[in-house]
Amino acid sequence: MKRHFIVFLMLVLSGLPLAAQAGGQNAAPVPYATANQVNALMSQLESAAVSTSADLSRLRINKWKAPSEAKQQADANRQSILRNLESALPGMVTAVRNNPDDISSSFTLYRNLDALYDVLSSVAESAGAFGPRDDYQALANDVNSVEHIRRDLADRVATLASSKETELGRLRNEVRAAQAAAAAAPPKKVVVDDNEPAKKPARKKRVVKHPAKKPASGEAAQKSATPQQQPSNPQ
Repeated sequence: MKRHFIVFLMLVLSGLPLAAQAGGQNAAPVPYATANQVNALMSQLESAAVSTSADLSRLRINKWKAPSEAKQQADANRQSILRNLESALPGMVTAVRNNPDDISSSFTLYRNLDALYDVLSSVAESAGAFGPRDDYQALANDVNSVEHIRRDLADRVATLASSKETELGRLRNEVRAAQAAAAAAPPKKVVVDDNEPAKKPARKKRVVKHPAKKPASGEAAQKSATPQQQPSNPQ
């Protein structure tokens, strides 16, 4: 039993998939407060994505008073951000919602937001330098929203990493304790008595078969079946 327990913990520590984890049937439920926090953060991100997409679509970069190279770079950055917001970001948000305690999903979303923040900041700066003030102000607000969400997500990733490290340390301690207990337990002794006489195999009983009775033939069978008549007394 102890050996099976040690093997189980070693599999957890090594990160190998366990059959019990298939389909997430035995996974621990996510606390309500954690799920609520993640849903609120993802809702903020979705709202920021919708606002940013609308503000980027309204830009008239071709009318900016800027060199053609600067216009081309700003337009390329805008198209890149729009593709990310429409294609890549929704799937990442769904992955985090479905598994709030998964570090990989949260960190993937954080890296994407980090890249979006850098490119969006560049477009906002170009709008402030060459475009109308209203365009710059709208993009500046979008940059602030993305930055706020990015920082909150970074704090969450750090919290998840700390929690997983604590859990990993606890499992390591349990493995060490189980290994020490298994090593300290005295081995079981099996005593074999060589002088004990071997048991003789049981003798099978002989079954005697009796021959079957043959049926009476012809005339004998008829005589046995017909009752004999008694002679009548003389008058």
